[in-house]
Amino acid sequence: MSLPNIGSSTAAKPAEGAGAASVKPDNKVSASVEAKNLLNISIVQASLEVSLSTQNEPLALLYKTAITNLNEALQPQFGENAIQNAAGQDNTPDGTAGRIVTLSTAFFESYKGQHSDEDPDTALKNFMDIVRGGMEKGFEEAREILDGLKVLQGDIAGNIDKTYELVMKGYADFEASQKSPQPEESAESE
Repeated sequence: MSLPNIGSSTAAKPAEGAGAASVKPDNKVSASVEAKNLLNISIVQASLEVSLSTQNEPLALLYKTAITNLNEALQPQFGENAIQNAAGQDNTPDGTAGRIVTLSTAFFESYKGQHSDEDPDTALKNFMDIVRGGMEKGFEEAREILDGLKVLQGDIAGNIDKTYELVMKGYADFEASQKSPQPEESAESE
């Protein structure tokens, strides 16, 4: 299905006869208004595209927003697109959660190497804070988008909640497996 080219509507163009001279380079207000209009147009167009596909793949949207925000959270340490969104993947709660956990925690060794001056448990905590923050933001954005499209209900809402729980469990398991072993103090040694 082809979408109308909203970007070519008159809302983004100057009025007839106004020409380019009406938007002066030093007129920050006009340039700001025009930039805002163009942004609004692109948001509407993206929303139309999302609304056409989210009915069928809400967890794909969840995955995309989670990965986008994880990429942003990891960018300072690992550069752009640290986690890639691969096409044709299992978009069940288990599959989505598994990819989110696996792809995001795969960067821990590199993160630890870049923060070798930190205590290993501190580095783990800081890394998990970054990863959880990106994941939380992604889930929040996906829920907002799906709610705005009036599809965040029933199985879709349940699958997102299940995916979230599985991601949190996966992160907890990963964190527990990476923590330094604590010395056992027995009562007999006292």
